Amino acid sequence: MQTHATPDLIKKYNVPAPRYTSYPPVPFWKNDVDSSNWHLAIKEAYNHFGEEEGISLYIHLPYCENLCTYCGCNKHITKNHSVEISYISSVMKEWENYVSLLPPNPKLSGIHLGGGTPTFFSPESLSTLIRHITRHVEVMPHAEFSFEGHPNNTTRDHLKALFEVGFTRVSYGIQDFDLNVQKAIHRIQPFEKVAEVTQIAREIGYDSINFDLIYGLPHQTQETIRNTFLGVQELRPDRIAFYSYAHVPEAFPAQRSFEKFLPLENEKRSLYETGRYLLSDMGYMEIGMDHFALPNDPLSLAKENKTLHRNFMGYTTKPSKILIGLGNSAISDVFFAYAQNEKKIESYKLRILEGKSPIVKGHMLTTEDIPLKQLILSLICNHEAEWPAGYSPFAREEWLISLSNFRAEGLLDFDAKGIVIREKGIAFIRNICMVFDPYLQRSKNVGFSKAI
Repeated sequence: MQTHATPDLIKKYNVPAPRYTSYPPVPFWKNDVDSSNWHLAIKEAYNHFGEEEGISLYIHLPYCENLCTYCGCNKHITKNHSVEISYISSVMKEWENYVSLLPPNPKLSGIHLGGGTPTFFSPESLSTLIRHITRHVEVMPHAEFSFEGHPNNTTRDHLKALFEVGFTRVSYGIQDFDLNVQKAIHRIQPFEKVAEVTQIAREIGYDSINFDLIYGLPHQTQETIRNTFLGVQELRPDRIAFYSYAHVPEAFPAQRSFEKFLPLENEKRSLYETGRYLLSDMGYMEIGMDHFALPNDPLSLAKENKTLHRNFMGYTTKPSKILIGLGNSAISDVFFAYAQNEKKIESYKLRILEGKSPIVKGHMLTTEDIPLKQLILSLICNHEAEWPAGYSPFAREEWLISLSNFRAEGLLDFDAKGIVIREKGIAFIRNICMVFDPYLQRSKNVGFSKAI
């Protein structure tokens, strides 16, 4: 199969690069956020956007029973389920503190439960949490409630309890169906188990099922990728996230256990191209970066209408500019500012218990940050963007040189009005976005995963 990402281009552009889930990327935050200006930013954001767009919540549930060695998430490994109660209590208190800053019955446009493993928590604990969250809010029509489920421990009771409190979307962490790959990353889950929980979710009434898959894992080959996608074809989820494995063993030492079995960079990209081809053949549309959806899915319609949005949780059809993160390590984005909570669970809980803000780092966006944020997010969502006022490459020599080189390689087109990324350039979208990132230009030595 012909790949658009040629070996020469892969070699040239497979460099450390931000994923641009935020701009500026987290390592470049100025850490000029404290509880005072953060509370003002929350109020200002809600006054500007809240009544029309509502609030999206990300709730971080960090516990896992076993370590998956590929994982780069913030997690805590334990089989002691007594930790659930105190953690849930802390999250509920944190939400109460936010509600006290907002008008009565603030509008809620969505909830996403991430981790860790949200289904580490019992159905009763999850139900208690969500009922408390929604007690003093107005849940907007068509609000989207979603959660990440581990196929091995997502039970019918989990699915039923969450459905009863408004959840209609579930994302299963599959990664790969091949047994050798699963053994290497310590995440063994039979296809039959994935099929079972997929069917149960559909029986209960979930209207959107996503599979998370990863390319670039140890022992993956063209054959294993094709076999994995035969399983995907059989179960036909509504959405697919097909991520590049991020190898950063300096931050996550467990990744060293399989380092010598990882595919080389050209092999890795060919795995993605194979998966991309197979998904297209099954009728899935490519959405933004690393995401796919069936043609009638709201994500596909948003792509067609150029109304796609992106935040720390991924791609969404919801325009909410207010994302509040609850729980340890959770990140919030309220358009004017970012903030991240304390990463260590016990320190997070202690801050909440003492009535202190759990925020330990953040960034107040400058007047230059905001138009560049909108430019980069537009490229990642829509593969095109108009130049913000005052930001034409024809007035910025370094931009003009870089973009001209990309254009000569057939990756993009641009003129005085804006920029369009060509199909060949989608593989290098992170590299293209780097052109517009002055923080990155000033700070080269940051430990990002590689772009390809």
